[in-house]
Amino acid sequence: MPASVTGMLLSEVTTLRLGGPARSVVEATTEDELIAAVRAADEAGEPLLLVGGGSNLVVPDAGFDGTVVLVRTRGIEVSADACSGAMVTVAAGEGWDEFVAHAVAQDWEGVEALAGIPGSVGATPIQNVGAYGQEVADTIVSVRTWDRAEKRVRTLMFTDLGFGYRHSRFKDEQDRFVVLTVAFQLRFAGALSAPVRYAELARHLGVEVGARARLAQVRETVLALRRGKGMVLDPQDHDTWSAGSFFTNPVLAPDEAAKLPAEAPRFEQADGSVKTSAAWLIDHAGFAKGFGRGPVALSGKHVLALTNRGGATTADLLALAREVRDGVEREFGIRLVNEPVLVGGDQL
Repeated sequence: MPASVTGMLLSEVTTLRLGGPARSVVEATTEDELIAAVRAADEAGEPLLLVGGGSNLVVPDAGFDGTVVLVRTRGIEVSADACSGAMVTVAAGEGWDEFVAHAVAQDWEGVEALAGIPGSVGATPIQNVGAYGQEVADTIVSVRTWDRAEKRVRTLMFTDLGFGYRHSRFKDEQDRFVVLTVAFQLRFAGALSAPVRYAELARHLGVEVGARARLAQVRETVLALRRGKGMVLDPQDHDTWSAGSFFTNPVLAPDEAAKLPAEAPRFEQADGSVKTSAAWLIDHAGFAKGFGRGPVALSGKHVLALTNRGGATTADLLALAREVRDGVEREFGIRLVNEPVLVGGDQL
């Protein structure tokens, strides 16, 4: 197992650039190192925090009193045939956006609308990452894991993963599974995208919803849209010093949705529920782009991103998050739920 270091600030490995020191940090560059580091922490009774891209974590100012494992595994393996497309198995530590770019370059259809999302491949099934009409659940076949309860490698097939909106089995059984590799089934489509499902994306592509466009064009258009909302990481732009969307879009029962103002967005779901827009609720509760308190603020480009303007603390960020959440609840009776993982004792 690789040597550990002490006292490393977790602000160095999170996209919010927030978080105090870790008692011990181990960098795992191979699958064997990753499993060994997790087993060692478990056998010692140590609290464990896995960090991939650090894009979905809010770490306390006090840091983490345990072992942090940086998942830095690499590798993409491909098997393909003309009928089923490409079966692509990707190591957990591979960068997600880099994988999307690779898939588009290979003319593999299915993840092109997920360009620009920060973080690692291994994190995507946990959150069922999605954007612009695609989710990773659309293409994931299986996830190979280390089962910390059974102390063995287990492959979970799609039917075992419990995917839902920003949800998976990994959230139901937190701290049990460590993602090792993710297997995707990606179609060959002659450089054409999957049918474009998202109206904003279709409009910018100049196509009808349900039509296809060039894979590369979809990726570049998504990147442009995300940059316009401060959702593509840029070390020089404080509007991107965030954890992405801080709140999930509420999914409501029909009677709850009926109580919203007539102009509020409503998206009927297959199960009869109704999804609305967290961004719309935040904006119409009086929290405009750029609203803030000193070193933290809503992005000047998109109200869903809470940003570190430089010199912020995690306490500052959580205070702003509570203010926004409570304001929306007072105005609309809907309690927003945070999307990033709040590490340790911090709670909204």
